[in-house]
Amino acid sequence: MSIKPDKFPMRAVPGYYSSTEGIQIAFQTNANASDEDLQFYQQLGVEWAMVNINNAEQHSLEFYKGLVKRFGDYDIKIYRITNLGVHNVPEITLNLPGRDNKIDEFKGFIRNIGAAGIKYNTYAHMANGIWSSPRIDGRGGMSARHLDISNAVGYWDDHSYSGELTHGRTYSEEELWENYAYLIRQIAPVAEEAGVRIGIHPDDPPVYALGGIPRCIFGNFAGYKKAMEIADSPNIGVCLCIGCWLEGGEIGMGNSVVDAIKYFASKNQLFKVHFRNVSNPMPEPLAETLIDNGYQDMYDVMKALREVKFDGCIIPDHIPQMLGGHRVGVAYSIAYMRALVQAANHEFGGAA
Repeated sequence: MSIKPDKFPMRAVPGYYSSTEGIQIAFQTNANASDEDLQFYQQLGVEWAMVNINNAEQHSLEFYKGLVKRFGDYDIKIYRITNLGVHNVPEITLNLPGRDNKIDEFKGFIRNIGAAGIKYNTYAHMANGIWSSPRIDGRGGMSARHLDISNAVGYWDDHSYSGELTHGRTYSEEELWENYAYLIRQIAPVAEEAGVRIGIHPDDPPVYALGGIPRCIFGNFAGYKKAMEIADSPNIGVCLCIGCWLEGGEIGMGNSVVDAIKYFASKNQLFKVHFRNVSNPMPEPLAETLIDNGYQDMYDVMKALREVKFDGCIIPDHIPQMLGGHRVGVAYSIAYMRALVQAANHEFGGAA
C-alpha cells in the first residue's frame, strides 16, 4: 500500500514511509547538532530525530525545511520539533495575560511544521515546569535525576518555581479544565488541517498540586480520558512518558502503564512513547534509572506496544549521565531498546 507522507493515516506515520514498519526508535538532539553527532546516530541505525530548537529566532518554516534537508542527508527524518514558546506556558495553562497571542503562536507553529513535512508535535500543559531535587548518584556513581517532593523545585526553560504558590494564588480544577478546553478547541482544527498530530505529555511529576496548581488533567488516567473526550479529534492524542507514569505508580495514576498503552492504542490516541524507568513510585523519593535498572519490567512495556501494533516512535529520555559523556548513555539505551523490540517481534511472530 502506498501512502503519501502528507497524508496522515490512523496509525502513526513512521511505518508507512520509513524503511521498516512497527515500533520505531528515535533519538533526541538539538538544531545545532554537529555533523559528527548526526553521523553517530546514523551509525546507531536510528532513523528518526526529535529536535529541540533553543533559539526562538529560528522558529520559521524556512529553518524547519533546512533542518529536514540537513538531517535527511544522514538518512534521518525529523519526527518532532520542540518550540518552548508554546510548550508548558503558564499564559495558556493559567489564562494569564497574553494567552490568545500564545495560542496564535502555537497555531502558526503547527502550520509551519506541517508545511515542512513534520507530522507530529509533543505538547505539555504544565504551568510551573518539571520539578526535581538535587541530582544523586545512581548505579556505579552515574548522575541521575532525583525527586523528593519535600525539597523539589520546578524548572522550565529559563524559569524556576518553588514555594506554596508559584503564581500568586491557588487555582481550581475548574479553571484548569476551562483553560485546557479553550486551547484544545482552537488548536485541534488547525492540527487536522495541517496534518499534524499532537501528543500531550503527562505532568512531571504527576503530583496533585504543586505550587498551588492542581495537576488534575494530565496527572492521572481519568484526567487523560476526559481531556481526549473534550478534544474529540483524531489529531489529539498521547505522548506517553513511561517514566512519568511510573512516578505516579499504578495507584496514583489509576491504571498501569501496560493497561494505559492498550487503552490509548485502542482509541488510536497513542502517538509517541518516552521509554524510561524509575526506581520506585511516589510518595517515597525516587530516582531515574537506566532502562534495565528500575522497578518496571520494560520488556512487559515493549510487549504491550507490540501487541497493540504500535507504529510510532519510542525514545530514550532523561538518560542518567555515565562516564564517557552523553553518547555512552544514548548508545546503551538505544541498543537496549532495539534488543527489546527484536525480542518482542520474535515473540509475536515478526514485525507489526
